Amino acid sequence: MTAVKICGVRTSDVIQSLKPLSVTHVGFVFAKSKRQVTPQQAGQLIRELRAGADAAGRPAPLAVGVFVDPSLDELAAVLAEAPLDVVQLHGKESPELCAAVRERFGVQLFKAVSIARDSDAVPADADVAAQLDRYRGTVDAILLDTHDPVYGGGSGTTFAWDCIPPYRRWAREAGVQLLVAGGLTADNVASLVADYRPDGVDVSSGVETDGMKDIAKIQAFVERVASVDHTSA
Repeated sequence: MTAVKICGVRTSDVIQSLKPLSVTHVGFVFAKSKRQVTPQQAGQLIRELRAGADAAGRPAPLAVGVFVDPSLDELAAVLAEAPLDVVQLHGKESPELCAAVRERFGVQLFKAVSIARDSDAVPADADVAAQLDRYRGTVDAILLDTHDPVYGGGSGTTFAWDCIPPYRRWAREAGVQLLVAGGLTADNVASLVADYRPDGVDVSSGVETDGMKDIAKIQAFVERVASVDHTSA
């Protein structure tokens, strides 16, 4: 089944609304962003996310922290307040840093790869290998996202999905997950999942209205993903 990550969550009401849905990951942004939260805020939201999960009979979604070029000390300070399951890195972090994060903090590591929004050239498998082979054994997932010149990701725009297959092949061969972000909405996510079969999808602005998470849009997004999974099962 396709993993669904709702990113940029900032409020308790959204956390509560996610609990009945088939959401597998919830993202909290610690990098510079209009969706940025403090470690203390995220810690409280994570506790609410996990509360009652066992009684409901299914695991709570994994808590994902989004960072851009953090130091290990910065990550330690956040994790002391917010017990993250996953650290997602959106900058120019080295394989050595990725490995150190996994080893020191015992978390999963997602590494974002930026795809230029105006590029329709499909990279060769050899080019993808040259880009990513150095991350073998240091990451649990690769996240494809549309490049944003300011924040690195979170642009709310799509990239050319024809670029996905060589990254998917690399991920399969490397034994890691492939997630896709960038401009996803309830209107286009079913096509992405049906045609390109990523292991997961990641959405933020595509389930917002006037800059705030919209519960109806989140529900529609999750249902569209599930509809493809059920048809293919």
